[in-house]
Amino acid sequence: MSTVDEIEADLLTIKAAAETLGVSEQTLRRWDKAGKLRAKRHPVNGYRLYHRDQVLELRTRIRSRPDVSP
Repeated sequence: MSTVDEIEADLLTIKAAAETLGVSEQTLRRWDKAGKLRAKRHPVNGYRLYHRDQVLELRTRIRSRPDVSP
């Protein structure tokens, strides 16, 4: 069974997730609202928390996408 520290180590705050993905915190809020990258809510304070594995997987997908020139 996982300890609280192990569980928390697997979660990222909105700030950490935004930095990892190279997007703004507001973008993550929009993605959460649209269902593109759902956040868990902290049971006490309601803060958004993102699973580290999901964020890293999304970062890989974003980086592998060919750049689109304007």
